[in-house]
Amino acid sequence: MLEAIASTTLSNLDLSKVVLAIGSLGTAAYGVVDTSKAFWGGVSNRGFGDIRKVISKLIPGSAKGDAGTTALALPSALATLRANWLNGMAMADQKSVAKALIKLNLTKDSAKGMADATGVDATLLASVAGKLATGAALTPEETDVYGRFDLLLASLLDQGYQRGDQRYRNSAKLLAVPVAVLLAFCGAWALNGSSPSGPDIWKAVICGLLATPLAPVAKDLSSAIQAGTKVAQAWKK
Repeated sequence: MLEAIASTTLSNLDLSKVVLAIGSLGTAAYGVVDTSKAFWGGVSNRGFGDIRKVISKLIPGSAKGDAGTTALALPSALATLRANWLNGMAMADQKSVAKALIKLNLTKDSAKGMADATGVDATLLASVAGKLATGAALTPEETDVYGRFDLLLASLLDQGYQRGDQRYRNSAKLLAVPVAVLLAFCGAWALNGSSPSGPDIWKAVICGLLATPLAPVAKDLSSAIQAGTKVAQAWKK
């Protein structure tokens, strides 16, 4: 079936235009997937679980009976970070906000949990937290621990955000594939004015499957095909 389609159609096609058309289909599919953000965040919710996991280790949960309505409480901090994530704020800015919220939650009581999560000395970190609250000068040992805490905190946040971003991008690509196939099938239906025939259905499926991976590189690939065609024509002359 596929060989018959290829032999009857590909010889008459302008490959550069085909690649651009398929790439445009992939872009349209991404756009449709992106509109899911209007429904409780849609596909953008994917990946935030990795961030939540890291933040929950560092910011202590609300005490029993505490509604946790302050801006520094874990539920409020997660709501802020989720809003930044869904809104597509720059990754570096998101991590800066997360780090600031975590450091603002650094107290003598929360120091042990943060020390366990980052692997620094809990006693020294608690001492740092107390001195930061009073404005007292840090000793060299405390400065060293606080510097290590800052670096390890940045590493943990980078881990959470990078994993979350990868999960989101992979999920968006995966969802875009069936959307692209459906759009291609609808296009075949519209062109025929009736139910597509078997070969048309196969073409729609193939174009839909190729659309998502081709979308980011369609323009460059089309230019490369055109350049290759010109070289081949020049070679024949």
